[in-house]
Amino acid sequence: MEHEDLSRKIIGCAMAVHSALGSGFQEVVYQRALGIEMTIQGLSFGREVEMFIYYRGHEIGG
Repeated sequence: MEHEDLSRKIIGCAMAVHSALGSGFQEVVYQRALGIEMTIQGLSFGREVEMFIYYRGHEIGG
């Protein structure tokens, strides 16, 4: 899948969740709903995946 197509699909999932739920819920509610929507759309993903972050060769977080 091209990056543009993938981006469009992810944004579409986020918009679907927002349209269905609106605003005002805790972040975890949107995370769970987005996970459901992405699964329905056939997208694989990971939630809160730990990543190592480097600045000028030094690890600064992760």
